[in-house]
This record gives sequence, structure tokens and C-alpha cells, in this order.
Amino acid sequence: MNDLKIASTQSTPVIVATAATGVVELRGDSYPENSFEFFAPLNAWIDEFLASSSAALRLELHLLYLNTSSVKVMMDIFDALEEAHSAARPVSVSWYFDADNGRIAELAEEFKEDCTFPFEIEEQA
Repeated sequence: MNDLKIASTQSTPVIVATAATGVVELRGDSYPENSFEFFAPLNAWIDEFLASSSAALRLELHLLYLNTSSVKVMMDIFDALEEAHSAARPVSVSWYFDADNGRIAELAEEFKEDCTFPFEIEEQA
């Protein structure tokens, strides 16, 4: 399985998914013109990882802003993680936020409420 690297732009986060470690990192703002198209490679990578490996999958999110369609894509990703967790797969999310960005912390809390897998929300200094 290959790693996935998508460079950031002004309106999209950097995405780095490493097959050897099972870590997926998203960092930056997310308001692409077409969120479903932008995130399609990540969704495919996650699906392939979950289908081909029994290793743990960990999402590390350093997202500053998400538009409505990016929120929908994240919901789809979390649904896939929830399904994997229900099948006894080790999955987790760590969502890091800036203390000055309470809005993103609230969004992370809303996502966490719907998830039964390990989901940490941590303030960054």
C-alpha cells in the first residue's frame, strides 16, 4: 500500500497518510470548491487501509476551519472509522485546536458525541 501526500493550498489542508504507521494527518483550512472531489483520494486510501491491513488507524487533525461540505466529508470518514471500530479494528482520532479557535473545538466536540471509538480533543499551546 502506498502513502498519500496532498499538498495544501489556500483553501485545502495538507494531507499525509502513512501506510507503515497507519497515521493520517490533516493540517490547515478546508474550504475547497468541491470537498467530495478533493477528499476522494483520502477516502479511497482509508478504505484500502482498512480493507488490507489489521494495523491501527489514527487520524491526527490540525484543522483550523471547515466549510459545510468539508464537515460532511469528515462525517463520512468518521462513519467509516465507526464501522471499523464496530468490527474490533483499532481506530482513533486526535483533534488538536488552537485556544483562540473555540469554534473548531465545539465542532470537534459535536463529532466526538457521535463516535464510540477513542476520540481525543486537545488544545495546542
